[in-house]
Amino acid sequence: MVVLKSAFLAAAVVLAVAAPAVAQPSEGPQPAPMPPAIPAPRDVAYPGTIRLDVDLTDTARRIWRVKQTIPVAQSGPLTLLYPQWLPGKHAPRGAIDKLAGLVIKADGKVIPWVRDTVDVYAFHLNVPAGVREITAEFQFLTPTAPNQGRVMVTPEMLNLQWEAVALYPAGHFSRRVMVEPRIKLPAGWGYGVALDTVSREADSVRFKPVDFETLVDSPMFAGRYFRQIDLDPGARFPVRLNVVGDTAGELEVSAQVVERHRNLIRQADKLFGSRPFDRYEFLVAISDRLGSIGLEHHRSSENQVEPGYFTDFDKAVTDRNLLPHEYTHTWDGKSRRPAELWTPNFNVPMRGQLLWVYEGQDQYWGYVLGGRSGMFSKDESLEALAATAATFETRIGRRWRQMEDTGQDPVMSARRPQPWVSWQRSEDYYSEGQLIWLDADTLIRERSGGKRSLDDFARAFFGGKDGDRTVRPYTFDDVVATLTAVEPYDWAEFLKVRVKDVAVKPPLDGITRGGWKLVYTETPTSFFKAGETANKQTNLTYSLGVVLNREGEITSVLWDSPAFEAGLTVSTRILAVDGIAYDAERLKTAITAAKDGRPISLLVKNGDHFQTIAITYKGGLRYPRLERIPGAPDLLSEIYRAK
Repeated sequence: MVVLKSAFLAAAVVLAVAAPAVAQPSEGPQPAPMPPAIPAPRDVAYPGTIRLDVDLTDTARRIWRVKQTIPVAQSGPLTLLYPQWLPGKHAPRGAIDKLAGLVIKADGKVIPWVRDTVDVYAFHLNVPAGVREITAEFQFLTPTAPNQGRVMVTPEMLNLQWEAVALYPAGHFSRRVMVEPRIKLPAGWGYGVALDTVSREADSVRFKPVDFETLVDSPMFAGRYFRQIDLDPGARFPVRLNVVGDTAGELEVSAQVVERHRNLIRQADKLFGSRPFDRYEFLVAISDRLGSIGLEHHRSSENQVEPGYFTDFDKAVTDRNLLPHEYTHTWDGKSRRPAELWTPNFNVPMRGQLLWVYEGQDQYWGYVLGGRSGMFSKDESLEALAATAATFETRIGRRWRQMEDTGQDPVMSARRPQPWVSWQRSEDYYSEGQLIWLDADTLIRERSGGKRSLDDFARAFFGGKDGDRTVRPYTFDDVVATLTAVEPYDWAEFLKVRVKDVAVKPPLDGITRGGWKLVYTETPTSFFKAGETANKQTNLTYSLGVVLNREGEITSVLWDSPAFEAGLTVSTRILAVDGIAYDAERLKTAITAAKDGRPISLLVKNGDHFQTIAITYKGGLRYPRLERIPGAPDLLSEIYRAK
């Protein structure tokens, strides 16, 4: 009897342990159910071709009017998406807030739609029985002032991005949705676009149907003053400059300037060995009225440069890197693309872990091709590199944050101004990536005795067949494998230390291995001064630790600098220097005079508060430049030399 009782208790314990606990809800509210899932994209064709009509003629109010005729194969639920995750922007930047007046109809009758309560880029509707096509009409309200967003329309020009004016059906890869685009332009305007024109009657233009992925990748510049320049006459796969300007005079260009742009095409051919496109259209706006842009596409790029780009090319220092950078993206970023940055449609999130290849190596090749083509002189190339090196020598945010992590910045901050950028870091994968790839290039050259270089990687990794527009995704391991094939080395560790680890040391080895060193002098380089002029600023980052606009307002403060220690912040305005009204040259004079130990006295205003502060700083003015290392091989000059 005792034995049986013990067995019974043991069994009870086992059952108690084995039986799963029933979760009891806690007191308080419970979450409301989420809306039904939006159909995931599938690699199946959407039935029929969507007709897209866009009226671009209202340049006074800057309103675009859209009508889409969308075939439907069956009645019932349908979800239309507005593009959200946009290639090249690496973030959910679709301008859904500027879509207005949406009305959907079938057979002249309105079909109610409901916006998804979680994904605001999705519109749900029910297609009535027997309906074979629906229409969607809406307006895209382009910004009328810069504080509303980037200006896309002026009285002289416009920049049409198709994702702004189109809905597309959920449940399909974007490359499986066909669209026939049509536009109506302002009277007499010319246009450039990487689409095939079927017909133009007066100012109404009809294009050959394309898949939605290609459409979104084929923006348009159009303008009252328009010019097209063939950069490779007679080429099987042509490259053209399509230029719009604020005035007709901005389109005047010398043969010498055109030749520099043609050299860019030649040098890219030599570097990559192929053209992964059937045509390439540079879209260039020479304007201070259209909003700033530099955005890559597979067969085109959107580029805004300041007035004088053609007519005073030698002074357009800060704009001359834009076209080399965006053109290089045809290979690095479009034809070859990180696997996590390719998505089946424009509403699937992208991931930026490999942006240090996509943008970083592109930044490297952009400057290299700029130097090789003559868009930059050798001195300008070295001065630009010095400016980049100095930025990252003082980017002390590397004490806590990996460079790879800055690939999340486009999503996190959407390029909003940062109060402490040197500590927070901001999209450092661009230019710190450039320095890392210079490090790799010089290391390959050194280890191979000059027989191989990163040029060999570019041809092997990004090269392909002429005219082949197939996107070829890649991974970190693919990058390492190709580097190893070019020059055997532990490239995984090389990249891990510089990209994935918290790396306190600035990535300047490529400069010293290249035969140069970063130094600071009291006189700025021509490139540095051009940057100050273009940005309308006084850059004292490497001395006092501040950048100021023309009114003396601080726009940047270097973390741990003399200005930082004195309590200065962004938006503080310097009113007086040593008791006399602020002037940029007066501040520079005071910095120089302070080398003898006398504090710099500043009267500053921050909001409603005034304060006099004294800064003790004895270092004088400091501006970055590169200086040759005696006796060291000059690899940098070789890198920038025309091939």
